[in-house]
Amino acid sequence: MNIPNSITFSRLLGLPFILYFLHDPKEEMRWIALAIFLVAAATDWLDGYLARKLNQITDLGKFLDPLVDKLLVLAPLLALIEIDKVPAWGVFLILGRELAIAGWRVNPNLTTEISGANLWGKLKTVSQIIAIALLIAPLPAIWLVPSLVAFWLSVALTLISGGIYLWPQFAANLKPH
Repeated sequence: MNIPNSITFSRLLGLPFILYFLHDPKEEMRWIALAIFLVAAATDWLDGYLARKLNQITDLGKFLDPLVDKLLVLAPLLALIEIDKVPAWGVFLILGRELAIAGWRVNPNLTTEISGANLWGKLKTVSQIIAIALLIAPLPAIWLVPSLVAFWLSVALTLISGGIYLWPQFAANLKPH
């Protein structure tokens, strides 16, 4: 396993701590959860940068990176449902999109190559990270509406990016071979 893939995998190590600290009602614990989440999210940029810089882009990395990103996003969102910060149906829309894309990518009859994230996928990820960070942070009540707007914007970008990813591939597979 090369350095970028090791960094990608190490991002998973923060998840149990994020979940643990999110369930403690003390403000300090929420700040710790936020710090761990942001460090883990920053490694998403770092592993991609190193993969390109060191010329270590691999199919494993193209597969592992989005999978770990999904876990890094979905685990805190599920915890945020549990502590009543976001509605479950919004998280379900994100989860549904992620499962659809993952299923499409692993079906050998539908695609022959694992592709990296496009611009819309990157916007989706950044919007999700911002929304989750705002929702994790124990901010004053005045931040509730901006946090929820960020969440719903991330849901919209998640669905849009999924449609943009799937439509050309779906249309190509409709053509007779």
